[in-house]
Amino acid sequence: MPDSVRTTCPYCGVGCGVIATRHDDGRVSVAGDPDHPANFGRLCSKGSALADTLVDAERLLHPEIGGERADWGAALDLVAAKFSQAIAEYGPDSVAFYVSGQILTEDYYVANKLMKGFIGSANIDTNSRLCMASSVAGHRRAFGADTVPGTYEDLEQADLVVLVGSNLAWCHPVLFQRLEAARAARPGLRVVVVDPRRMATAEVADLHLALRPDTDVALFNGLLAHLAEVGKLDRTYLARHTSGVEAALAAAGPADLRAVARETGLAPSDIALFYRWVAETPRTVTVYSQGVNQSVTGTDKVNAILNVHLASGRIGRPGCGPFSVTGQPNAMGGREVGGLANMLAAHMALENPDHRKLVRDFWQSPRIAERPGLKAVEMFQAVREGRIRAIWIMATNPVDSLPDADAVRAGLEACDFVVVSDVTRRTDTVPHADVLLPAAAWGEKDGTVTNSERRISRQRAFRAPAGEARPDWWALAEVARRMGHADAFDYRAPVDIFREHAALSAAGNGGRRDFDIGAHAGIAAQDYETLAPFQWPQPAGAKKGRARFFGDGSFYTGDGRAVLVPVAYVPPRTNPRRYPLVLNTGRIRDQWHMMTRTGLSPRLFTHLAEPFCEIHPRDAATAGLEDADLAVVESPHGRALLRVLVSERAQEGSVFAPMHWSGQFSSTGRIDAVVAPETDPISGQPGSKFTPVSVRRFAARWYGFAVMRACPASVGTDYWALAPADGGVRLECAGADDVDLVALAGRLSGCGPAAGLSYLDTASGDLRMAWFEGERLLAAFFFSRAPVAVSRSWASGLLASGALAERERFSLLAGRPGGAARDIGAIVCSCRGIGINQIAAAARGGAVSVAAIGEALEAGTQCGSCRSEIGAILARLEQEEADHAPIAEAV
Repeated sequence: MPDSVRTTCPYCGVGCGVIATRHDDGRVSVAGDPDHPANFGRLCSKGSALADTLVDAERLLHPEIGGERADWGAALDLVAAKFSQAIAEYGPDSVAFYVSGQILTEDYYVANKLMKGFIGSANIDTNSRLCMASSVAGHRRAFGADTVPGTYEDLEQADLVVLVGSNLAWCHPVLFQRLEAARAARPGLRVVVVDPRRMATAEVADLHLALRPDTDVALFNGLLAHLAEVGKLDRTYLARHTSGVEAALAAAGPADLRAVARETGLAPSDIALFYRWVAETPRTVTVYSQGVNQSVTGTDKVNAILNVHLASGRIGRPGCGPFSVTGQPNAMGGREVGGLANMLAAHMALENPDHRKLVRDFWQSPRIAERPGLKAVEMFQAVREGRIRAIWIMATNPVDSLPDADAVRAGLEACDFVVVSDVTRRTDTVPHADVLLPAAAWGEKDGTVTNSERRISRQRAFRAPAGEARPDWWALAEVARRMGHADAFDYRAPVDIFREHAALSAAGNGGRRDFDIGAHAGIAAQDYETLAPFQWPQPAGAKKGRARFFGDGSFYTGDGRAVLVPVAYVPPRTNPRRYPLVLNTGRIRDQWHMMTRTGLSPRLFTHLAEPFCEIHPRDAATAGLEDADLAVVESPHGRALLRVLVSERAQEGSVFAPMHWSGQFSSTGRIDAVVAPETDPISGQPGSKFTPVSVRRFAARWYGFAVMRACPASVGTDYWALAPADGGVRLECAGADDVDLVALAGRLSGCGPAAGLSYLDTASGDLRMAWFEGERLLAAFFFSRAPVAVSRSWASGLLASGALAERERFSLLAGRPGGAARDIGAIVCSCRGIGINQIAAAARGGAVSVAAIGEALEAGTQCGSCRSEIGAILARLEQEEADHAPIAEAV
């Protein structure tokens, strides 16, 4: 009989419940958990494909020392000895942990306890610094604690939802589905999108404010001033529950629409409409994400948003409030345990001596860190400068994800001692490790995570760890024992850690701190196994958690009042002439971080399969670029070589590139090598959305596309991008110099120079070659002097086909299906495998709405993240028909 386990998705901060079912034949299937209050059964394209990623290919199965297999005992002994030696010789600040929002709360807790309480340094930071540190800083400045006030239900109960720097449709698709369902039920619910790009979310907005990059403070300061001018400040709330309103208003300046328009580049009429909608709509929720946080003024942006909600009293009640959506599945859990270099466990303040004493006494630790440690960017600068002698990197890939990534790589190469705990050896950080530790992966780990609405859920194991993989908390505890702290780290199971974490949250609390899960301090092992999702706080004696904070006007500052922080708008710096464009980096719909997990699923590459840069038509014309060209994107820090996508979605003067491609999937797609290592002075979060760059055409002599059953060990061309496909891999490649393309194809395919079929057009330079084993396709290559015009979805699909008829084999040379075969076109809906040509055909057959396309093809009916793209396709088709109508009538 199939065995089903309730667990939690390992991707974004929505925290969706997943039911994993292990079948009798060993297969695992996944489905959304209909009872989980975050998603009620919904899953996005990535969550739906989780079963595809449960493969042991490229898994790290055994500990390694110096690239050689070792046993756990030897590896842990060496880690403990090297860290102890560095501490003895150079002090506790000479070592560091760099951890991740991918690990579980129990892992995080042990790492933070070891570093801050027993090593005595605060040099533990996390890749969550890259996505939500500015929200933490803004919350603490305004509320006195890192408190997310609201809940997902507020988006459904609001009359106006403002999405700031958030492509919710692609980055938090299930939450976007909930918003779409609320709009369908209540058509009067308005959505405003504030973002420089016209991304997928903007397609469904009632108003899109495409402001200039990093001018959010001007927009929200102007909104605060407008609310004051039209009498929409809640003076009673301000007097009773806040401080600083007059200073905040003075910093915001007068209500001047034209001044805001000059700074933001927005039309005064659009600004006036936005301000009027906010003024007249008490039930307003402002959802913000990386477009706010990933900025050198990110903390000020957050406080400018919080000021508006505090000044109007729109906080702590259903359907209103500011809401930070986090990017990772357990960024919130890391914040709870003090996983950031400037925080203590249980949301206590490192700078507070009473809190330090409480934590030290609770842990009975020999010491406690007394000052903030190095934040992520600072930490790796210290590694490069030799101030960090030993570093332990856990479940993250800083060689690709940190800004100035080439400098990070150089620092790790020079570091005395590097430990990497990961599930895979296929990352660009792994080659720099002196010790590799195999970590348990999703489906093998057991513990808890916290989502964006403060809901704690269980991740449960449903398969045995691969090889000798072990949980991260276990490895940390074993090292702690070897460093002489056995009694304090005598954990036998995750429940032991969770109990301690809950007990610490309640210690000396009594309502004085926001984070309190004391109700679970004595949880039994069986109750931990069956623990249902719950929201914090849930203090001892409480039967359930609390949904919202601050409805009573009580905050966690010294005087119990919220602080409206005076935020002065600082215009973005002017780009130097050599770097005239602004680079904006971010996520795409079907990929996650550096693709160590999503990169295992072929269907997640069917939508976008190679690194690209999205550029406005006028900027493209200036640079001499056309669609599908290759472009060099360069800053003073590094360069990337990317496919060109010319689109009016990009704002003129800006270029967008996705963050996901590593050296495992592309030659030079590591966009964070280009990003400047500049950070917000308060939060330490990098400004990943604003780096001055130049963009120029890469003068390729030839371009290639290939599908192969076997993945080549190396490609070795100037440009290449590999992606998995059903039955093999697909490859894009290009070169600046002429090469023997026949020999190249033979080497990459492993089939030798003699192709089964080949075609050469000497005039155009088109060369096409195919190899077969009997009637099965082994490899097909398409070369041209221009970007290759071949249907990728059709060619890739042939790898998974069985025997190919003679007509089908020869159609390969034509680069398109022959006879009655159909080309479905570029994939739009990866969940259902529906292509653009299918959507166009259905539309011409009468399916002229997104809902009708869903009924006809099932496209957009599973995760819904492609629905805005389907809508845009239908709009283009409708416009094309309108454009052609006069011609048809004349004929």
